[in-house]
Amino acid sequence: MPLMWKKSPSRGFTLLEVLLSVGIMAILAGIGAPIFGRSQTKNDLDTAVVSLTQSWRRGQVLAIANEGDSLWGVKVSAGSITLFKGAAFAARDTNYDETFDLPATISVSGAVGEITFSKLTGTPSATGSVSLTNFAASTTLNINSQGTVSS
Repeated sequence: MPLMWKKSPSRGFTLLEVLLSVGIMAILAGIGAPIFGRSQTKNDLDTAVVSLTQSWRRGQVLAIANEGDSLWGVKVSAGSITLFKGAAFAARDTNYDETFDLPATISVSGAVGEITFSKLTGTPSATGSVSLTNFAASTTLNINSQGTVSS
Protein backbone atom coordinates (compact mmCIF):
# COMPACT_ATOMS: atom_id res chain seq x y z
CA MET A 1 0.00 0.00 0.00
CA PRO A 2 1.55 3.32 -1.12
CA LEU A 3 2.08 6.07 1.38
CA MET A 4 -0.09 9.12 0.90
CA TRP A 5 1.29 12.46 1.86
CA LYS A 6 -1.14 15.03 2.94
CA LYS A 7 -0.31 18.52 1.63
CA SER A 8 -1.05 21.45 3.84
CA PRO A 9 -2.80 24.34 2.13
CA SER A 10 -0.56 27.16 0.87
CA ARG A 11 -0.75 30.27 3.01
CA GLY A 12 1.07 32.88 0.83
CA PHE A 13 4.55 34.32 0.93
CA THR A 14 6.85 34.06 3.89
CA LEU A 15 8.27 37.16 5.50
CA LEU A 16 11.71 36.29 4.17
CA GLU A 17 10.45 36.15 0.57
CA VAL A 18 8.74 39.53 0.90
CA LEU A 19 11.84 41.15 2.41
CA LEU A 20 14.07 39.73 -0.33
CA SER A 21 11.70 41.03 -3.02
CA VAL A 22 11.55 44.50 -1.48
CA GLY A 23 15.35 44.54 -1.09
CA ILE A 24 15.92 43.61 -4.73
CA MET A 25 13.49 46.31 -5.90
CA ALA A 26 15.23 48.91 -3.71
CA ILE A 27 18.65 47.99 -5.14
CA LEU A 28 17.34 48.24 -8.72
CA ALA A 29 15.71 51.61 -8.01
CA GLY A 30 18.93 52.86 -6.42
CA ILE A 31 20.89 51.91 -9.52
CA GLY A 32 18.28 53.20 -11.99
CA ALA A 33 17.62 56.64 -10.50
CA PRO A 34 21.06 58.17 -11.28
CA ILE A 35 21.02 56.69 -14.78
CA PHE A 36 17.60 58.23 -15.43
CA GLY A 37 18.79 61.59 -14.04
CA ARG A 38 21.84 61.68 -16.33
CA SER A 39 19.80 60.76 -19.40
CA GLN A 40 17.21 63.44 -18.56
CA THR A 41 19.95 66.06 -18.16
CA LYS A 42 21.52 65.10 -21.50
CA ASN A 43 18.10 65.18 -23.15
CA ASP A 44 17.45 68.69 -21.79
CA LEU A 45 20.71 69.97 -23.28
CA ASP A 46 20.08 68.26 -26.63
CA THR A 47 16.58 69.75 -26.79
CA ALA A 48 17.91 73.25 -26.04
CA VAL A 49 20.57 72.94 -28.78
CA VAL A 50 18.00 71.81 -31.35
CA SER A 51 15.58 74.58 -30.33
CA LEU A 52 18.22 77.30 -30.75
CA THR A 53 19.51 75.90 -34.04
CA GLN A 54 16.01 75.59 -35.49
CA SER A 55 15.04 79.08 -34.28
CA TRP A 56 18.03 80.63 -36.03
CA ARG A 57 17.27 78.70 -39.21
CA ARG A 58 13.55 79.52 -39.11
CA GLY A 59 14.27 83.22 -38.54
CA GLN A 60 16.62 83.24 -41.51
CA VAL A 61 14.12 81.42 -43.76
CA LEU A 62 11.29 83.79 -42.79
CA ALA A 63 13.52 86.81 -43.53
CA ILE A 64 14.61 85.39 -46.90
CA ALA A 65 10.98 84.71 -47.78
CA ASN A 66 10.21 88.32 -46.80
CA GLU A 67 7.40 87.00 -44.60
CA GLY A 68 5.31 89.93 -43.42
CA ASP A 69 7.62 92.34 -45.23
CA SER A 70 9.82 92.46 -42.16
CA LEU A 71 13.09 91.43 -40.62
CA TRP A 72 13.01 88.36 -38.36
CA GLY A 73 15.23 87.66 -35.42
CA VAL A 74 16.01 85.43 -32.48
CA LYS A 75 16.58 86.56 -28.88
CA VAL A 76 18.40 84.12 -26.58
CA SER A 77 18.09 84.80 -22.89
CA ALA A 78 18.28 82.82 -19.67
CA GLY A 79 15.25 80.57 -19.65
CA SER A 80 13.94 81.12 -23.18
CA ILE A 81 14.56 81.46 -26.90
CA THR A 82 12.24 83.81 -28.76
CA LEU A 83 11.76 84.02 -32.52
CA PHE A 84 10.37 87.48 -33.27
CA LYS A 85 9.22 89.67 -36.14
CA GLY A 86 10.82 93.10 -36.32
CA ALA A 87 14.09 95.00 -36.54
CA ALA A 88 14.83 94.56 -32.82
CA PHE A 89 13.49 92.54 -29.91
CA ALA A 90 12.39 95.67 -28.05
CA ALA A 91 10.43 96.96 -31.08
CA ARG A 92 9.01 93.59 -32.18
CA ASP A 93 5.44 92.67 -33.06
CA THR A 94 4.58 90.38 -30.13
CA ASN A 95 1.72 88.76 -32.06
CA TYR A 96 4.30 86.78 -34.05
CA ASP A 97 6.52 85.66 -31.15
CA GLU A 98 7.43 81.98 -30.96
CA THR A 99 8.94 81.27 -27.55
CA PHE A 100 10.71 78.09 -26.49
CA ASP A 101 11.25 77.70 -22.77
CA LEU A 102 14.61 76.31 -21.70
CA PRO A 103 14.81 73.96 -18.72
CA ALA A 104 16.00 75.56 -15.49
CA THR A 105 19.12 73.36 -15.59
CA ILE A 106 20.39 75.07 -18.78
CA SER A 107 22.47 78.24 -18.52
CA VAL A 108 23.12 80.48 -21.53
CA SER A 109 26.29 82.47 -22.19
CA GLY A 110 28.07 83.94 -25.17
CA ALA A 111 28.45 86.98 -27.36
CA VAL A 112 25.27 86.48 -29.38
CA GLY A 113 22.10 87.33 -27.49
CA GLU A 114 19.99 88.84 -30.24
CA ILE A 115 20.28 88.30 -34.00
CA THR A 116 18.11 89.72 -36.74
CA PHE A 117 18.22 88.44 -40.30
CA SER A 118 18.01 90.81 -43.26
CA LYS A 119 15.19 90.58 -45.75
CA LEU A 120 15.83 88.59 -48.93
CA THR A 121 19.48 87.75 -48.16
CA GLY A 122 19.07 86.29 -44.67
CA THR A 123 22.38 87.79 -43.53
CA PRO A 124 22.59 87.87 -39.73
CA SER A 125 23.14 91.17 -37.91
CA ALA A 126 25.76 89.58 -35.65
CA THR A 127 28.09 86.61 -35.64
CA GLY A 128 29.55 84.69 -32.76
CA SER A 129 28.70 81.90 -30.42
CA VAL A 130 26.27 80.88 -27.71
CA SER A 131 27.12 78.27 -25.08
CA LEU A 132 24.39 76.16 -23.55
CA THR A 133 25.55 74.48 -20.36
CA ASN A 134 24.16 72.25 -17.65
CA PHE A 135 26.06 70.61 -14.81
CA ALA A 136 26.87 67.53 -16.93
CA ALA A 137 27.91 68.96 -20.31
CA SER A 138 28.22 72.03 -22.51
CA THR A 139 27.58 72.74 -26.19
CA THR A 140 28.65 75.83 -28.12
CA LEU A 141 26.79 76.90 -31.25
CA ASN A 142 28.40 79.30 -33.74
CA ILE A 143 26.71 81.43 -36.39
CA ASN A 144 28.86 82.93 -39.15
CA SER A 145 28.39 85.92 -41.47
CA GLN A 146 26.39 83.84 -43.94
CA GLY A 147 24.03 82.56 -41.22
CA THR A 148 25.47 79.03 -41.15
CA VAL A 149 25.08 77.37 -37.77
CA SER A 150 27.73 74.96 -36.53
CA SER A 151 28.58 73.34 -33.23
